[in-house]
Amino acid sequence: VYVDDLIISGNDSSTIHQFKNYLSSCFHMKDLGAFKYFLGIEVARSPEGIFLCQRKYALDIISEAGLLGSKPAAFPLEQHHRLALADGAPFDTPERYRRLVGRLIYLSVTRPELSYCVHILAQFMQAPRVAHWEAALRVVRYLKSHPGQGILLRADCDLQLSAWCDSDWASCPLTRRSLTGWLVFLENSPVSWKTKKQPIVSRSSTEAEYRSMATTTSELKWLKALLCDLGILHSQPMLLYCDSQAALHIAANPVFHERTKHIEVDCHFVRDAIQDGTIRPAYVYTHAQLADIFTKAVGTSQFGSFLRKLGICDLHAPT
Repeated sequence: VYVDDLIISGNDSSTIHQFKNYLSSCFHMKDLGAFKYFLGIEVARSPEGIFLCQRKYALDIISEAGLLGSKPAAFPLEQHHRLALADGAPFDTPERYRRLVGRLIYLSVTRPELSYCVHILAQFMQAPRVAHWEAALRVVRYLKSHPGQGILLRADCDLQLSAWCDSDWASCPLTRRSLTGWLVFLENSPVSWKTKKQPIVSRSSTEAEYRSMATTTSELKWLKALLCDLGILHSQPMLLYCDSQAALHIAANPVFHERTKHIEVDCHFVRDAIQDGTIRPAYVYTHAQLADIFTKAVGTSQFGSFLRKLGICDLHAPT
């Protein structure tokens, strides 16, 4: 429910019809039919599944920024950017910057690949500089290349959860805090993703990776409980892919806990989840780590490869 708009979902058409009739008898309301557009999110159905995108919303952002005639960018942020250390002139209209970044934050609801760049740009809302504004405009130019890009929630799904987690150790040059990134799949459909700076400074890359595992485990347990509330039992352990051998060894071997007292709570939290069969950690090579796109800016070829593996597609692109 949003203000006076209501979405009704379910797997029983007759029950949905009865519920709509009941609501109509209680309130004066209009049935707009099948779900096609809601708060900027466009929905398209096919035998393959449900496709979600925000094409009109993205085009509005491009138009408002005055970049409809600009050259598209292949990826959102430059690699090895130093935006946190930018010391150029302050941007003269910070309200424009805040509005643009705020709209990009909402756009990331259906665009997982924007998670990292939106996280970076949102850190400078208080006092943006010209370099930050130019970086935000580059993201808009990237949108121009594929405004209709979105996610496909596939119909051929066994409703099993799996996750990828990663961290970028001490990546913030100002606070030296690490960055956590995670991505959760329901079979082959991305359903949850996030880029977030860790609350404290990690003293090693292993600690940063382990905190990332703990955060992702919390998300997995919450999603499993949500599926249970919907009547979907998830009896199998949820796979958690990590590219840190050291973090996986700590999770698997309780003997290592004596050497990691500074992350003792996270250690026991992940360890308990492994022992009770909630999650099953698995090693993945760094070059195949899908969550990498949530912790750092990557180049053109790597970015395109990640998009394909994430299941992000563009229904409006020419075939």
